[in-house]
Amino acid sequence: MIKLDIGKEEVLQKSIDWWNPGKTRQWQEDGIDFVMGKREGYYIYDMHGKRLMDLHLNGGTFNLGHRNQEVIQALKDAFDEFDIGNHHFPSIGRAKLAEALGRSTPKSVRYTIFGCGGSEAIDAAIKCARYATKRKKVVSIQNGYHGHSGLAVSLGHIRYSGPFLSQGEPGLFKQVPFNDLAAMENALYEEDVACVVIETVPATYGFPLPEEGYLKKVKELCERYGTLYVADEVQTGLMRSGKMWGIEHYGVDPDILVTAKGLSGGIYPITATVVSEHAAGWMNEDGLAHISTFGGAELGCVVGEKVLEICQRPEVVKNVEYVSRYLRTGLERIRQNYSDYFIGIRQLGVIMGLEFREKDDAKDVMRAFYDNGVWAIYSMLDTKVLQFKPGLLLDKTYCDELLERCEKGIKEAARKR
Repeated sequence: MIKLDIGKEEVLQKSIDWWNPGKTRQWQEDGIDFVMGKREGYYIYDMHGKRLMDLHLNGGTFNLGHRNQEVIQALKDAFDEFDIGNHHFPSIGRAKLAEALGRSTPKSVRYTIFGCGGSEAIDAAIKCARYATKRKKVVSIQNGYHGHSGLAVSLGHIRYSGPFLSQGEPGLFKQVPFNDLAAMENALYEEDVACVVIETVPATYGFPLPEEGYLKKVKELCERYGTLYVADEVQTGLMRSGKMWGIEHYGVDPDILVTAKGLSGGIYPITATVVSEHAAGWMNEDGLAHISTFGGAELGCVVGEKVLEICQRPEVVKNVEYVSRYLRTGLERIRQNYSDYFIGIRQLGVIMGLEFREKDDAKDVMRAFYDNGVWAIYSMLDTKVLQFKPGLLLDKTYCDELLERCEKGIKEAARKR
């Protein structure tokens, strides 16, 4: 048993002194006085006992809930045989998970590159695209987000790349507006772009949905100009959309698919970049060209395989459909009651964004939700949208309580406007 012999105030002070003073103080200034203690299922608890219904899920990391007992048991069983393993050698865990990923992703992709975080997985995708095409340029979406590491951060908003002078070499990283096909073609027509990286539904930008035919036409443009299509499925994959991968809704067969966060089961960090045979060409020419010491840790592979199995169970698929419909119905009723404030719902399965009228309204709703026992964060690059991300395994009782608390929070926020 781990001894938790430290108080909340001491944790906050140590966080300021030794961890991240700016982030610690910012949450305090935003009225979020929270230090996580107990966590179970779709609830998290402050060290002082305040309970929150978790609608953030760390971007989908906790799709299956906190401390999912099936996932934990899989990890415990793995400890009887495995440790992290040696990344140089083939292994049981990596072979099995790679096969499971190959069989559960679109037929256009086959081989898996494992990593520890989503940024690393995006970096691997770009490296593969550059190797396959012998081009360096990369196109992404304005106001997108793909992580914080070397190549990945260059794809996103200057909010993340700017402080570290990581916008990328001039001309090599280009961003175009979402849902703008003319701008996309203009970026690709010179046939010098290695890949286009698109989050199927851009989360940090507030979950704007692709217009009808947009993603499919982007893929057609990629094929016309010799560019690879990278589907960032970190937040839209693993059954969150009602299909295993969000991209399946749009009839696109990507050249590379990236999954992370939820693949961990919230228990062991692991990510996967699943690539086509063309994008994987370097593996046959020089399989040691890319390595990750902890990527594909054998313990993590056992966890990832269990997560894939749970997500594809018929009863889980059916439950996601139910939760999506039930919460949408309840939220529409709330929206009608506060239609001058709560103006829209963006949704693909349990991927949801609640749209409010003015900039920063979602920050006010976040605080009101927090006061009423719900944790949902605003979209960093569109502060009128609240990210609303329910888990895959919710039941009706949870949904009813959630809707009741959300309505109360929206009512309070609307009054303060």
